[in-house]
Amino acid sequence: MLSVENLQGELTNRQLEGIVKESLKDFKSVKKVLLIHPDYTRTDFSNKLVPLIYGELKNKGMTQIDSLNAGGTHREMTEIEIREKLGLSSQINFNHFYNHKYNNPQQLIIMGEIPASFVAEKTKGELSQSIPVVVNKLITEDYDLIITLSGTLPHEAAGYAGGLKVFFPGISGQEVIDLLHWAAVLVGIPQIISSVDNPAREIINKGSSYIFDRIKVPVLSFNMVFKEKGRPVIPKGLYVGEGFNGFIETYKQATKASSQLHVIYIDKPLNSVVQVINENYDEIWTAGKGSYKLQSPGVMADGGEIIIYAPHISCFHSKSEMDNALRQIGYHCKDYVKNYLKSNPEFSRNIAAHVIGVRGAGKYDTKTGKEVFNFKVTLATGIPKEVCESVGLGYRYPNLICQKDFTSPGKLWIQNGGKYLYKLK
Repeated sequence: MLSVENLQGELTNRQLEGIVKESLKDFKSVKKVLLIHPDYTRTDFSNKLVPLIYGELKNKGMTQIDSLNAGGTHREMTEIEIREKLGLSSQINFNHFYNHKYNNPQQLIIMGEIPASFVAEKTKGELSQSIPVVVNKLITEDYDLIITLSGTLPHEAAGYAGGLKVFFPGISGQEVIDLLHWAAVLVGIPQIISSVDNPAREIINKGSSYIFDRIKVPVLSFNMVFKEKGRPVIPKGLYVGEGFNGFIETYKQATKASSQLHVIYIDKPLNSVVQVINENYDEIWTAGKGSYKLQSPGVMADGGEIIIYAPHISCFHSKSEMDNALRQIGYHCKDYVKNYLKSNPEFSRNIAAHVIGVRGAGKYDTKTGKEVFNFKVTLATGIPKEVCESVGLGYRYPNLICQKDFTSPGKLWIQNGGKYLYKLK
């Protein structure tokens, strides 16, 4: 494994160029390369890294480079968006810009199956079914080298983002994505988020092991750690490893840095918090991180309120079928959703996991149909009041939200909302 980090300052372009050259020095006859990258919802410094990788490979005789957007169930990216994300000037020419299509069988290949017994063990019996290992078949085609980019910060369904998650579920099929997120929410977001080894990550690792058994070319992981302070992103750490074990090692190193940069400790529980959501989160599906990141034990006072402030957001999901499904089920606690699935067994587990994760802990009485929650979740977005209330969320007029009203004790105004995890000291 190779690494370079400067947690107190900023990595320079010379340092980034140095580790890129060192990591690619043994790949002298590479002609055809696949670059797998995070999508528009992930902030990182791919734009600094990719031009360096491209230049080094070109110097070694590369004749073709394709990119694959590891977008999971998020919307596709345009070529303009991908070029901006990867920092590609007009002089840098990729041969193909592929978007992963999780629901297109012709784009997918089965690599194996995680046994139901393994899943049941990791979820303590909450989920007892096998998970097919289905991924984008591009990774089995005639490339000489596969390079993946990922960023590491606390993640609600994996402990930390980054590493093998780029394969499983980043370029996986719909059932994989559904069941992984469902397994995570059954275990519990507060128990998983910011933990390095957890049941969800063990399932990710297990599924990825089947994938690496089938890939016949070298695979490199470029794992980024960074700090956001407006724009641009500040590079803090870069960790490069090869093969399955290299992915595990770089991920664990990156989590150590992330735990120092992305976790903020507070003295007392909060009564009211505003999460100011950046425009790269353009739907509640991703802006929901503003709720996830405040659910560690004791952070929100009983009856407190999380306000997701994002006037630019006008939908729950940019895909109409998923948006309609979210409006159908609404935002509820885990016991309500589990009961709902008994009478709606075909309903998406991925969507079910999302609504539980955003709404947070609560109790549901099957006899009365009433729910009691630990805290409120309120939208101050472009979604109308009646729609918010119809799905079980609160509403505030965005133009009445002022930072000065959230500066007193027990209140908090958070820029770069959803990016940092809050914990009680």
